[in-house]
Amino acid sequence: MNVKATVLDQQAIRRALTRIAHEIIERNKGIEHSVLVGIRTRGIYLAKRLAERIEQIEGKPIEVGELDITLYRDDLTKVTDNEEPLVKGSDITFDLNNKTVILVDDVLYTGRTVRAALDALVDIGRPSQIQLAVLVDRGHRELPIRADYVGKNIPTSAEEKIAVRLTEIDQTDQVSIYEN
Repeated sequence: MNVKATVLDQQAIRRALTRIAHEIIERNKGIEHSVLVGIRTRGIYLAKRLAERIEQIEGKPIEVGELDITLYRDDLTKVTDNEEPLVKGSDITFDLNNKTVILVDDVLYTGRTVRAALDALVDIGRPSQIQLAVLVDRGHRELPIRADYVGKNIPTSAEEKIAVRLTEIDQTDQVSIYEN
């Protein structure tokens, strides 16, 4: 695959996350009954970055959890090639009941990952509301799912791939479009 374009660099990602943090606070009139839950893997790091920005703005911390959706995926056999799936487990140490859960992921594409995350969340607790924050929305939805907070809308063709790279895993921050 060849890099077609780098659409977000480190500064653009930082600005997008800061904007999303402000939007979360404004929409929820603070963070009193809100929590962030990142979808493994990159959603976790984005949720932690959002939590840092929210704490800087509000002056108080917001709880952050980690959600592993491996066993909730509807494409598990295609993803794992008949190997045992690697389940890392969720890490949500707080009560989700009657909270506004802001689910965080890197890319919104077909909506199937978010559907799996919703199933996983309701198995853990009964939030009063679930909102979705994504760094990139690339379109091509297969399910009726829409993000509440979007860092950047990037229209793509089905043949293109969006790659989000984060310093915590990839030693760099950037979002690129790849094509065959």
